[in-house]
Parts: sequence; C-alpha cells; structure tokens
Amino acid sequence: MKLLTEYIEHALRFERLAAEERDPSVKAQFLEQAKEYRKLAAERAERYGLPPPSPSPFPDDER
Repeated sequence: MKLLTEYIEHALRFERLAAEERDPSVKAQFLEQAKEYRKLAAERAERYGLPPPSPSPFPDDER
C-alpha cells in the first residue's frame, strides 16, 4: 500500500512542477513523468483490488 501512496505523491509533485513551468518542453517532461507515476499507481491499485486513482487535472491536450 505504501508504494501506491508514493506513486500518487510523485505524480502530484510532477503535476505541481508542470503547473509552474513556463518552458513547454520541460512542462511536457514533467507531465509525462506524472502520467507514468499515475499509471504505476493504477496498476498497483488494481493489484490490491482498489479503485484507480483520480485522473490528472491536466487534459491530454496540455501534455
């Protein structure tokens, strides 16, 4: 369960960094990292029989 929480925390951290970033290429990299951590969290949640984490607040077109 600890890993699931850590994955979500990492995703949120990268999403916050992306929200503050002005450089589009760096912002895209932060959002990609967040996306991958959310993917790991979803896989872990499925393994535990838990609901998937909430979606990213960033629409796909912002990535």
